[in-house]
Amino acid sequence: MATLLETDAVLKRGLSELALADPVMAKLVASGVTPQLRKRPPGFEGLAWIVVGQQVSTASATAIWSRLRQILEPPTPDVLLGLTDESLRGARLSAGKIRTLRALATEVIEGRLPLDELHNRPAEEAHALLTRVKGIGPWTADIYLLFCLGHPDAFPSGDLAVQEAARSAYGLEQRPDAKTLTALAETWRPWRGVAAKMLWAYYRVIKSREGAPI
Repeated sequence: MATLLETDAVLKRGLSELALADPVMAKLVASGVTPQLRKRPPGFEGLAWIVVGQQVSTASATAIWSRLRQILEPPTPDVLLGLTDESLRGARLSAGKIRTLRALATEVIEGRLPLDELHNRPAEEAHALLTRVKGIGPWTADIYLLFCLGHPDAFPSGDLAVQEAARSAYGLEQRPDAKTLTALAETWRPWRGVAAKMLWAYYRVIKSREGAPI
């Protein structure tokens, strides 16, 4: 496995290798598109934060997480399981996210999800362990691997912004679905995570330029 994405030096190395492997990525790098490292703490707290942020805006996720952290102290699986559903609903968590967080906490406590060991596992294996938890889908698993563990080859192919950026960068007639984007990303191994960061950065560029959401 490539070195974890923990420093800007590693990020730059990944960008250099992507530029050598893919002319389109080389063009993005040359144009000045600059991705950010953006790493969050790993473990239960980091994964819970991502679950809270599923399918809501960044502002909403931040507000919900702030309320949750007021009652989730310390942010550990056993403390989460000790909270009542009423308390969790008071933090504005949906019923689905409450179920997911409880399932996650149970899997960690019972040893079926070794969060402390995932950074040593290949991306596919770590992804499979995460998605076995009811309520954690591919996007959540990939975002955790990329932003909490710094796994350089994690790739959220179902992310709409990444898909739209790929459509624009590669001159595709329509936004690629997850399967199509996964196939395109084979060229970027073992730096698919860096490619995702580049595409997010490029998406911010085109969104600003065009002034239109996806």
